[in-house]
Amino acid sequence: MQVAIDISLYPLDADFIPPIQDLIDRLNTYENLEIWTNAMSTQIVGEFEDVWDALRREIGATFETIPKGVFVMKMFNNPGKT
Repeated sequence: MQVAIDISLYPLDADFIPPIQDLIDRLNTYENLEIWTNAMSTQIVGEFEDVWDALRREIGATFETIPKGVFVMKMFNNPGKT
């Protein structure tokens, strides 16, 4: 099953851009996912298990490297169907 997730990271730090860019760069290494980034969020599209595996790894890695942060996510199933 295909899903699309809209995700935003809010590092609770004055220097907030580097952790966001690091997350985006890491997400872009997953060849089996489609990644689109805009000024407000990043969209991740792929098979449910692939998306959740990537998010589990990358959210964990982010929380290990920043003192405090908030992730906001919205999920949509079957993004290619109308």
